[in-house]
Amino acid sequence: MVSIILSNWIFSVYIGEDLSKHRAIVVNSSLVLSVIVIVSLILVSTRDPGIVPRNMKPISNQVGTSFRTRSLRISIDGVEIKLKYCRVCMIYRPPRTCHCLVCDNCVERFDHHCPWIGQCVGLRNYRYYMMFIFSALVFFVYIFTFSCWRIRRNITEGGSGILFQVLRNVPETVALGLFSFTAMWFLGGLVVFHVYLTALNQTAHENYKRRYTKSSNPFDKGVLRNIIEILFKRLGPSRVNFRAEVEPEYGYIARMLMNSNKLSKEADVDIK
Repeated sequence: MVSIILSNWIFSVYIGEDLSKHRAIVVNSSLVLSVIVIVSLILVSTRDPGIVPRNMKPISNQVGTSFRTRSLRISIDGVEIKLKYCRVCMIYRPPRTCHCLVCDNCVERFDHHCPWIGQCVGLRNYRYYMMFIFSALVFFVYIFTFSCWRIRRNITEGGSGILFQVLRNVPETVALGLFSFTAMWFLGGLVVFHVYLTALNQTAHENYKRRYTKSSNPFDKGVLRNIIEILFKRLGPSRVNFRAEVEPEYGYIARMLMNSNKLSKEADVDIK
């Protein structure tokens, strides 16, 4: 957020002063773009990514299943999918659900944990994530274009193309251009990658694990239907009531403390 605000401030103060005819339009457009990026950033970082509520009692105590055989297999469009048992949340994970080690929650349609927003990207905030990276890409392309225009104009008016002269005359524009160029390529790669995943109805986690190299993707419904389902389909209410009062379950806390060492030793096995 600081990088967006600072970039827009430098753009408005230093590059805007060289614009005579269309200064208001150019500066206001950058302001609108920065507001869109910040709003989408707030939405993706504060919205429920699709957290699955925890179970307060182990499945083995409910149905008498063995600890070693806690798994279910279901078939989706002829493709067999294994539902793993999460020993932290004590639930059978729904299809495409994964337990995030950072957030310590099972998240539906888990894509990845993004350190830049401090939040998981999953079923309920993926469309906002796409809006965020796409709007940020447009913003930095806009900033980079006018930065190059001002640098070129300074070189033309100065009659010399020496780099040190440009750095002396417009150092803030050079710095803004370099930063926006780096951000532009980083965000461009993210946008292309996630557009590709959206068209195939895959998640970044599934792509990294290569889940569908040996079998077909049962969730692939065609490019158009995949885009509609992921980006435009109406979502139901959140499974978690974040305003509910929570009372500590001391028995549950004691069990978690007793099993902490055991869970840490078997974490690698769960991930594999």
